[in-house]
Amino acid sequence: MLESLDADAIRGWSVAAVTSLDAHRAEIDDLNVFPVPDGDTGTNMAATLRAGADALAAADAATVGDALAALARGAIIEARGNSGVIVAQLLNGMATAAAGADRYCTAELRRGLAEGVSQAYHAVAEPVEGTILTVARAASEQLPAGDVPLARAITAAVAAADSALAHTPDQLSALARAGVVDAGGRGLVLLLAALATVITGRTPALANVAAPAARSRVPRESGSAAFEYEVQYLLQAGEQATIALRDRLSGLGDSVVVAGTGDGTWNVHAHVNDVGAAIEAGLAAGPTWRISVVRFADAAGPADAGEHAAGPAVATRARTAGAVVTIAPGAGVRHLFAGEGVVVLEPDAGADLQPHDVAAAVRGTGATEVVLLPNAERMTDVAHAAAEQVRADGVRVAVVPTRSPVQGLAAIAVHDPARRFDDDVVAMAEAAAATRFAEITVATERSLTSVGICQQGDLLGLIDGEVVEIGHGLVAVAFALVSRLLGVGVELMTVLVGADAPAGLGELIAGHVRERAPLTDVSVYVGGQPRYPLIIGVE
Repeated sequence: MLESLDADAIRGWSVAAVTSLDAHRAEIDDLNVFPVPDGDTGTNMAATLRAGADALAAADAATVGDALAALARGAIIEARGNSGVIVAQLLNGMATAAAGADRYCTAELRRGLAEGVSQAYHAVAEPVEGTILTVARAASEQLPAGDVPLARAITAAVAAADSALAHTPDQLSALARAGVVDAGGRGLVLLLAALATVITGRTPALANVAAPAARSRVPRESGSAAFEYEVQYLLQAGEQATIALRDRLSGLGDSVVVAGTGDGTWNVHAHVNDVGAAIEAGLAAGPTWRISVVRFADAAGPADAGEHAAGPAVATRARTAGAVVTIAPGAGVRHLFAGEGVVVLEPDAGADLQPHDVAAAVRGTGATEVVLLPNAERMTDVAHAAAEQVRADGVRVAVVPTRSPVQGLAAIAVHDPARRFDDDVVAMAEAAAATRFAEITVATERSLTSVGICQQGDLLGLIDGEVVEIGHGLVAVAFALVSRLLGVGVELMTVLVGADAPAGLGELIAGHVRERAPLTDVSVYVGGQPRYPLIIGVE
């Protein structure tokens, strides 16, 4: 019987939890009925815990805090479904309580469960009682007060969670009608029971869970059947940005969960119809990657789909004639986009385009589905405003918030008009997000930058919009930017030479890259863009 938890105990718990959830996976898969029948809650929770256990096994975790942090981070990064994201957030709360602690005893368990419950409720846009959240809160609130042995504390937590699980049908009529308990709650009870087994050496007795009556299933973990897609991605952003993101996603669909690791990395999950808008919202909040989109109608097998096999009209909609509209300064840049069949708008020499200009171009395509590429951060809001104007006409518009022409070119490289619109938007967004960009411009006034004070006329080297170099020689600043970019490993580099660049600059850069990184493929184009003598994109 353990008096406290250490790193080895957490490793043992992670293995025991995965084993238990794997053993009960099919049972949990069959339980979920809120608000529609489900088919993968157990699968999602088991996969999430397995990812956490694998991360812990690979980590050099000497302390209990290190072990819990590795377990929680691995689970959050790889979490599947909203139940997986929620249970990963509970683990993150336990890890928070372990930070700086020499031992993990009852006091840390009490703080950890309380923090985990708080984080889980905060992560869910619309918490519902009678679910895994209720079960988690019961386990936290029923922990004995005072300095009691860890074995007594975890035993009480498991008993409280099991009792709360048994009462979930009293809180959700959908559970009562089906005669089942909440699926996610059942998974959490098993997770806590595995911890109790590690601490006490005995497997706690749990109430029997009735098998659900036979019924048709759809592969949707939760949420209204009105929403056709599950969208999930990872995001790097501050907490304030995620609050706005949660509100935006809630307006697009349901089952919204935004769970963080504590270091600015967030796992975002939602059910929506407008996949493009859901991804746009994430990209607007910060760098977004590992984007996953599941179309429920596609995931359903013919035997399990039931009434949803045919699906609503939206589920079987084929993509109609679509188009891509982009904003691109410079004759060479415009030529590159136009060569790919893209409708190109050129900003006026003295002023940026306005929403009505972009909206007119979108309407002019005659397409029912359009992707917008702003290609500059200052034009992103303009593109969104234009999209709202055109959506009022019944046109589907997705803004992929490209911040540079090279990100737009990367998006176009994977554009496939034959693909479903939402799938195409996902592919383009992923390609744009995976492309880093560098620029050189001239300072128009004296100002303070992240690397010091610049004077009017200085050359500024930027990477992903942040100033990283200040200099006077164009070639020297360009080489410094290239060296920084090559330092992270580059397979493909695209160089756009601006209107004000000296002759031969592109060839100089290409030669420098081939000398430094002979395996990097370099493409140089005369972009002719104003303001920026050089724009570089790397993938």
